[in-house]
Amino acid sequence: MAAPGFALTTRQHDAIEHFAGDAMFILLFGGSRSTKTFTALRNVVTRALMAPGSRHAVLRFRLAHIKSSVVYDTFPKMMKLCFPGVPFTLNKQDLFVKFPNGSEVWFGGLDDKARTEKILGNEYATIFLNECSQIGYPAFLIVQTRLAQKVYYERNGKQYEMRLKFICDENPPSKGHWSHKLFIDKKDPDTNRPIKNPEDYEYIQMNPADNAANLSPAYLKILDNMPKRQRERFYLGQFGSDNENALWTQEIIEKSKVNEAPENLLRIVIAVDPSGTKGDEDTRSDDIGILVVGLGVDGNAYVLEDLTLNVAPAKWGKVVSDAYERHEADRVVGEVNYGGAMVEFVIKQANPVISYKGVHASRSKMIRAEPVSALHETGKIKLVGDFPDLEDELLNSTTSGYMGGRSPNRLDAFVFAVVELFPAMTRKKKEKFQPIVVPQLRRIG
Repeated sequence: MAAPGFALTTRQHDAIEHFAGDAMFILLFGGSRSTKTFTALRNVVTRALMAPGSRHAVLRFRLAHIKSSVVYDTFPKMMKLCFPGVPFTLNKQDLFVKFPNGSEVWFGGLDDKARTEKILGNEYATIFLNECSQIGYPAFLIVQTRLAQKVYYERNGKQYEMRLKFICDENPPSKGHWSHKLFIDKKDPDTNRPIKNPEDYEYIQMNPADNAANLSPAYLKILDNMPKRQRERFYLGQFGSDNENALWTQEIIEKSKVNEAPENLLRIVIAVDPSGTKGDEDTRSDDIGILVVGLGVDGNAYVLEDLTLNVAPAKWGKVVSDAYERHEADRVVGEVNYGGAMVEFVIKQANPVISYKGVHASRSKMIRAEPVSALHETGKIKLVGDFPDLEDELLNSTTSGYMGGRSPNRLDAFVFAVVELFPAMTRKKKEKFQPIVVPQLRRIG
């Protein structure tokens, strides 16, 4: 049935055995380009073709991402290679595929409320949650309530009821994520107690090395040469360890991601953390952290843009000035410790009318970041999209110090912006002074 010359890898066959087993929930986790999504989609279509009139859902956090990476990329490639003779029609408006036997595969993004409600109004025989590391546990619980369609398939002249299947895949996040707790630890992510039906949750690790025959050696080399944390996740397919002293976790970051900010923001600030770089050629200097953050009518802060770069002052001054005009910002805030009035001078040279405020960082980076991380955890800070470099700096921030490589300039700009928008909520409370009571001593003699 497969296209001439195409053959599944050994690891793909292993995954297919998991799909054919008794477990209802199956997690595929591992590194980049390891065919997790391809293999899961193949199983979804196999089931759709087996059971006429069956319905199946493929969901991801963002609608735009599932359109670009699944509907218009991986899915048609998989069909061409695995089911070359099977016709199907794609309804681009409602985003579902229909097969000649009446079965359907629906695609959706959980960030699109209207579409999500429409999709979750149906029952499905299979649900595939793509990149579940980006999805919160409450959403996972809601989606699984739609795994309820009762359908049948025929084999050797007999009718059999199709077992319900819920498939997840992901590049593994930290061990604190619900997927690790549920599938690996076999514990309820809410209560941390052992789950009642551990046999219903299986997992399989799939890595780029398992798909080496279909990948360029140069690509594998790129993954192998990545920094430690990224290499472990995208090459070795390992779950990261949440440092006990970490100020941010993967779960905090993923839960805070949104597709867009409110239309009318009450206030917008641009925060600058200077490095003193002399220009592009100066590889010893750190980046100039530049972040655009707005305050919504809902009382939440929204990270809009990360404009961090490593160029000469005149160039980054123009970047800040352009962003100030583009976003119709209210103020630019910048640290004055490093170069005195250098930031203000550069900004004013680029645009004399910019409203500027200097920030005196009197405490260490991590102490300043603590109340901001606490605010982020409560849901008051949102990331409008993905900010991989900023996220990396957040994840490397601990109460013991910064565990990353170069100076966390994005983190500093992030903190400056949030403190400017929430001065009272991010002010670290001082301990009340308790006078030391010295007991009176009786004079002897």
